[in-house]
Formats: sequence, structure tokens, C-alpha cells
Amino acid sequence: MAEKVSRNKIHAAEEPLANIFSSQFEFSIPDYQRPYSWGEEQAAQLLSDITEAADRSGDEPYFLGSLVLVKEEDRPSADVIDGQQRLTTLTILIAVLRELSIDDDVKKELQQCIVEPGRKINGIRSNPRLHLRHRDRDFFEQYIQASGRLEDLVALGPNALKTDAQKAIQRNASHFVNELRALTEDELMSLIMMINTRTFLVVVSTADLDSAHRIFSVMNARGLDLSAADIFKAELVGAVEESARKKYADRWEQAEVDLGRDQFADLFQHIRMVMTKVRARQEILKEFRDDVIAPYLSSRSAESFIDDVILPYASAYAVVIDKSYQSDGHATAINRWLTRLEQLDNSDWVPPVLWAFKHHSDDDEWLVAFLTRLERLAASMLIRREYATPRSQRYAALLKDLDAGLGLDSPSLGLDPLERGQTILALQQPIYKASRVVKYVLLRLDETLAGQSGVTYEHPIISVEHVLPQTPGLGSEWTTVFSDEERQVWTHRLGNLVLLNRRKNASASNRDFDYKKASYFSGRSGSAPFTLTIQVLQEERWTPEVLEERQNRHLASLVALWSLS
Repeated sequence: MAEKVSRNKIHAAEEPLANIFSSQFEFSIPDYQRPYSWGEEQAAQLLSDITEAADRSGDEPYFLGSLVLVKEEDRPSADVIDGQQRLTTLTILIAVLRELSIDDDVKKELQQCIVEPGRKINGIRSNPRLHLRHRDRDFFEQYIQASGRLEDLVALGPNALKTDAQKAIQRNASHFVNELRALTEDELMSLIMMINTRTFLVVVSTADLDSAHRIFSVMNARGLDLSAADIFKAELVGAVEESARKKYADRWEQAEVDLGRDQFADLFQHIRMVMTKVRARQEILKEFRDDVIAPYLSSRSAESFIDDVILPYASAYAVVIDKSYQSDGHATAINRWLTRLEQLDNSDWVPPVLWAFKHHSDDDEWLVAFLTRLERLAASMLIRREYATPRSQRYAALLKDLDAGLGLDSPSLGLDPLERGQTILALQQPIYKASRVVKYVLLRLDETLAGQSGVTYEHPIISVEHVLPQTPGLGSEWTTVFSDEERQVWTHRLGNLVLLNRRKNASASNRDFDYKKASYFSGRSGSAPFTLTIQVLQEERWTPEVLEERQNRHLASLVALWSLS
């Protein structure tokens, strides 16, 4: 019995990365885990978070998150149940810093963070500190964990990258190189020391696999955010005069019921942004209490905080979520703008919209004008691939302008000539490769071509399809109508892309043009709802000349839609 209790013992500790990447741990990613999948935006955000933390204070620790491990107490071997994306990305970052440093001692020490050098007299063998899943392990060892191979990795062509994980490794390594190559040796050293000594992970470990999975489930449940909301409720309702406490508790709970518990938890992040106008840097429990509640209560009451902040923003958020704005004038247009914004790949636009509904709920003409401009800004940032930090900074600047009374004249709500030019340039490029961008752009384009009044998209499945296929078969008509160079130019551009309300069919995708028109694009459940696809059916042939004309026409439509000229 005692042995069982000991085996299920849970250990939790804050560990600096100097300890994480040391002989204390030898991490392995079990094969049942998903592959490495962090995109460039997540890697960029990690680097941005670390550099911002380094700038804030000379000794303030920065907590990067948690690891959940299956690990016996006295052995370094550890299976990673949660945290492999951070561990892998940190290893890539350290490898890039190793390659960029010109100090041989620094290079050696960073390499020892990545690979255990071994000590024969202690019985410690040389070994990478992180083992990826078997399918990508050799690739990671060859190009990241082996010193001097970074340039080879960046130069690899698509055919050398066998898995999506390998593509992500190359992409994120290239991003780190581009971001850090301009730093001086002193600046590199400052970043290295920040990572090594002031960046921490919370390591939770147990020797029992079932126990580790239970820990992972609890840590990733929404209960963490909800417990913060419960704490805010206890503190704020507890500060209300006793005679009114039940009334305010009931109001709070009704708002939570109306929104749903998950959305009510999200509301505090959005209110924090509206009130502080800076993006989140610490956990919500600390930031909301320190930066929102405490300043407010220094001059006003808990009753007014609930009446003037929590309840109005909860009501506004319900309108945003349900697309349920009501008025005698432009309600349909306003709810349609909310539907469009919801199709974006982020929710950073929500705080300015909450501000707008709180302060202009009775002015639907102002709301239409504001949402029109906001969607233009949000779409441009999406198309230009702005990642989370500059995106949230832009919305923070907009919130400052709104509070200052600038309203629709806010410079942060507009696009300057450079931003407009960058948006046009991105639309001219092979946009299909920007997976989080292409469907949104095509939906907005299709809506424009169809005429914006009344068009809706409520299909359970919407997929993006190529007309000229990505991999035409040998001897097909595509290889005679298009040269290799022309296919390279046109395959992934706007002019060659359509929308379907069905899943893509790999076998149909590569068929000749006449077959695709007759059997794939115009089938009973195929293209009918999409103007983009209907236009294809009107073409007799699909040639480089047709594609060029279509590309120019689509680009002109989008330039007009978002006033980019």
C-alpha cells in the first residue's frame, strides 16, 4: 500500500530553463502524442513574450507555462504529456542563438543545453535532451540538435521535408534567424541570459501515466479561468453593502447564465483589454485584480463596477456572440458585420466592438460605420499576417483613441499607404499558402461578387479548391495547356481558387477541366451557392490568359471592397 502511494506522488516545482535543459531531464515525446505543430505566429509570440519580459525588469522572472511529465523522482527520463510544443520551440530558439553567436564558449554552452555532452566517469552518455516522436526524431537531431546545420535546414527544399512537423521546424527556425540575426553579440547574450536564468516553467511530474493524464485534463480544463471569475465575484460582491449583496449576486449570476460559463470567463480578458489597453502579460487573476479592479475601486464602489462595467460589457458580449443587435434601422447590417468578424482566426477585435456597443448602442449608423472600418483593419492585418503582439497593440491604440473621443476619425482605425500597399501585395501573392487567410478572403470576395445585400454562408462545410490542380497527372491536359513555369505562377493565386460546400476530393481535384466543371463544380451539392465557382462554369477553357484576367478582376474587387487604392 505504501508503495502505491509513493508511486502516485505528484511533484510540482518552478524550474528555470537552465535546469530544464540540463542533466536533470531527458525528455521524450511519446509516439501517441500529436506531432510538433506550432506555426510561425506561435513561435513569434513566444520570442516576443520573452524579449518583452527581458525589457521590463532586470530580475523579474517570466513564467512560460507548464510541463506535465511521467517521471520517476530519481531518474532524468521523462515522457512529456503536455508541453512538447514549448519544449521543441525553445530547443529551436536555443539552436538559432547557438548558430548566431560568435563566441565559441557561448556556442559550446548552448550546445550543452541541447545535447547532454556526457561524462564517462559518471556513467552519463552523450544524448539529446529532447527526443521527438520517432518519425521526426532523426530530422530534429540532424538539423537542430547537431551544431552547424542551421543553414542547411533553412536551405532545404519542400521535397526534403517529409512531414508537417519538419516543415514547422524549418519555418520557425527561419523566423528566429530573421528576427535575431541583426542583434549584436551583447544583445544576443542578454537574450540568452534571460532565457537561461529568468525564464521558468512549472514542472508537474508523477511516475504514474494515468495520474499524469488526470493532471493534464485538470490543468487544461476551463476551470482555471472560471475559478478566477469566481474569485472576482466573491471579492466584488463581498465588497457591496450587505443590504444589497443578494441583489448584486443575482445580477452577476444572471449575466453568467446569459453568456454561458465559458464566454463569461472570456469576458474578463476582453474587459481587461478595454480598461488597460495593453495586451495580457500575466495570468488573468493577477492582472484583472491589480490593473482593473484595484484602480477602479480606489475612487468608486464595487456596486458601480458591477453596474457600469461587468453588466454592460456582459450584455454587449452577448450581442456579439449571438449576432443579436436590434434596432429599427441597420440591425441586419450590424449583425452581418459581426458574422464577418467572427470568421477571422482571432478574437482580438472583440474589445473595441464591446466598447462600441457599450458607448453607441443606440446609434446604429455610427455602429455600421465603425464596424465597416474595423473589419477593413482586421482583414488587412490578417492578410498581412500580423501576429498577436502588433495586432493587439493596434487594437490597444484604437481603444485609447476611442476613449480620447476620436471616434471614427481614429488614426488607428485607418490604414496608411504602406499598409494598403502591403495588403495589395499580399493579395497578389500565392495566397493559398497562407492557410489561415485564404478562406476569409475568398468568402469576402464571393460576397462582393454576389452583391453584399442578403448573401449568407451557413453551409456546414466550406472548402477551398484549385481549378488548375496542385499536382496534375502525367499526360493530362493541364501539362499541355500550362508550362511548368506557368503552373508555378498561377496554381495558388486568387484567380485559380474557388469555394465548394463539400469536402475536397483528391481524385476529382486532379481531373481535366471539362470533368471538373460537369461533375465536381456543378454537382447537386457542389458550387451553386458560390459566385466564384459559378463564374468558372462560364469559361470554355482554363488557360494562363483566363487566370491572369480573373486574377486582375478579383484583385480589383478586393481593392475596391477595402478601399486599398
